[in-house]
Amino acid sequence: MHFARTGIYYAVLVVLGLASSTVGPTLPALAEKTQVQLSSMGLLFTARSFGYLIGSFQGGRLYDIVQGHRLMTGLLASMLVLLAAIPSMPALWMLLVVVLFLGLTEGAIDVGANTLLVWTHGERVGPYMNGLHFFWGVGAFVAPVLVTQIAQRASLETAYWALALIALPIVFVLPRVSCPESNPTSDLRGMRTAGGWLIAILALLTFLYIGTEVTLGGWIYTYAVSSGLAGASSAAYLTSAFWGALTLGRLLAVPIATKLRPGVILLVDLCGALLSAVAVLNWSHSLAILWIGCLGMGLALASVFPTIMSFAERRIVLTGRLTSWLFVGGSAGGMTVPWLVGYFFESNGPQFTLQVIAVDLLMAIITLIVVIIVSRRMVSHDAKSV
Repeated sequence: MHFARTGIYYAVLVVLGLASSTVGPTLPALAEKTQVQLSSMGLLFTARSFGYLIGSFQGGRLYDIVQGHRLMTGLLASMLVLLAAIPSMPALWMLLVVVLFLGLTEGAIDVGANTLLVWTHGERVGPYMNGLHFFWGVGAFVAPVLVTQIAQRASLETAYWALALIALPIVFVLPRVSCPESNPTSDLRGMRTAGGWLIAILALLTFLYIGTEVTLGGWIYTYAVSSGLAGASSAAYLTSAFWGALTLGRLLAVPIATKLRPGVILLVDLCGALLSAVAVLNWSHSLAILWIGCLGMGLALASVFPTIMSFAERRIVLTGRLTSWLFVGGSAGGMTVPWLVGYFFESNGPQFTLQVIAVDLLMAIITLIVVIIVSRRMVSHDAKSV
């Protein structure tokens, strides 16, 4: 039964990856359809991430009291309807409303899949958690090329509808799989185990990481086209290459996670991503370096979020409510950083995208060092208490 549950959660994350990386490559087309400037499209990331923040926070609470698979089925069906409605919106404000609710359903589904996987496998969740996020990457890798090719051969509406139809069977399969029981451990125990400061700092780390990932995945297409380095098709392939590297990196991280401590993995990942971003900035007129940099950032960032979850699992007794705080931090980052890039994209030029990403990664490294220090002090304090 654990196999069936794990498989359905992986399938749900494929769908979530498809939905998450679809909007980025279609930003210029959506801007043209709604008759607004491209800079205004950064509001889509803000609306989506704000909805994601609400969905992850409230959804985490709901999974503690409502049967998880029934809740997730309703959310998944709603998400597919909203996804299919995106290209039909004639005005920006209408598009923002749809994307806001899309983000809400995505946030609740994401925190639910992570929480239910932890409840299914308990202390042995580590490799399965990396696998879960690997399958999210599968969907994110496929979506940009798929939506671009369908849109060019048919229409933008057809592309979005096709993605929704591909995911529809999961809505009918999910309720037939037995749902794990909720974690009986109280939130107060989790708070005592982790400490408020550690939870807050980990949430800040997810803020910075998700801000980088969403910005790079959402704006790299527009960056490449606006810089004159690539055409529409090449930029779509570049976007898929980033998500593909992210996907491959998560697969490679499964055996690595059994040999290295989470803190070491996170430090290597973030430093590697920062070096890749700096390389793209220094050789901004080279398409080859842009490809290498995107692939490097994808591989480096791949295991960051699953490893944060594994790091937290060692310190926090994960209920749906506690898991939601990590997602709240991530959704706030996905709401803020891409909006910042969009707001200044046309006035400061495409290079502003990589500048923001580099600063974000540097701040993430500093935050990680603080996390490690706080965690070690907690371990020392616990040992003295014993």
